[in-house]
Amino acid sequence: MLRNSQCPSEARLFADINVVCGKDSVRISWRISPQLVPYAARLFLGSCMPSRLKVMPDGEGEAQFNYQLADCKFKKLIKGKRIIYQNELTYRPQAKPKPAECCFRPEVWVPQFMNPGSGVSDGRGGLVFHMALLNGWFSHSIKSDHTNVIPLGSFMPLWAAVDQKSHQPLLLLMEECVAATTPVLQPGSHVYPIISNKGCLLESKKANAMFLPRYHSSAIILYLQSFKLGLGEEIYIHCKLVAWDPEVLDESKKACHYVKESGRWELLDDPFQSNLCSCCDSTCTSRSKRGDELGLKWLRDPAQQRPVADYQVS
Repeated sequence: MLRNSQCPSEARLFADINVVCGKDSVRISWRISPQLVPYAARLFLGSCMPSRLKVMPDGEGEAQFNYQLADCKFKKLIKGKRIIYQNELTYRPQAKPKPAECCFRPEVWVPQFMNPGSGVSDGRGGLVFHMALLNGWFSHSIKSDHTNVIPLGSFMPLWAAVDQKSHQPLLLLMEECVAATTPVLQPGSHVYPIISNKGCLLESKKANAMFLPRYHSSAIILYLQSFKLGLGEEIYIHCKLVAWDPEVLDESKKACHYVKESGRWELLDDPFQSNLCSCCDSTCTSRSKRGDELGLKWLRDPAQQRPVADYQVS
């Protein structure tokens, strides 16, 4: 269940714009000058034109937008315990958009698969990290006494989270992930980079992978297609997890994946700031952070179509 919550940025909205958010819809009224009334067809909410234009006795107009939050290319963001639907009001061809947001605070946050748990690691500053392989329905983590068996080419959701507890809101990021044939990384280990350059999902550009939309800022799910590495069958995935302030994103604190349809890198937590991902094809800057490393092991065996779970912290 969602309940309405005031957006901190609503104070920045213009006096001529009124936004009313429903459970899964939005109603926006935009007062415009008499000079703009004949050109009301140039007003847009994202990709949507006004649902109705009302002309006032004084000649001014009121453009009304009544749409579902799933329409008009709203961007869904997760910040702490708030879900934010973000869009822009524009008068084309002018390039100065006006923000429009709806904020909600879910009543219940904990998904079922967080209860069993899989990998746990204590990080610096008292942070506790988790990492697990989820089943195909994302309902729970896979648990077994054996190595994870993943058919070659099938998709696997890798889930990671940091315990929020009494901490300030935390944003969990995968700063680096590599695949290796050994459970412990050594200086001479043969590795295959999956995520590098401070949160750039390289596999999303080279193959099929993506970050799934967050259900909470303190967790992240990497949707990865299994692959073969070298001559060995056992593959270990090592990830460096970072917890950070969800309100502060930059080139060193981000989660970026490549969207092949648009041909560009996109920021998971705020597509409007995807320029932070422009360094993914070069070198991204680095800053200090709080983090830890976890590892997950899976076994590629084409002969077995049944997924068997086991994880290994490394």
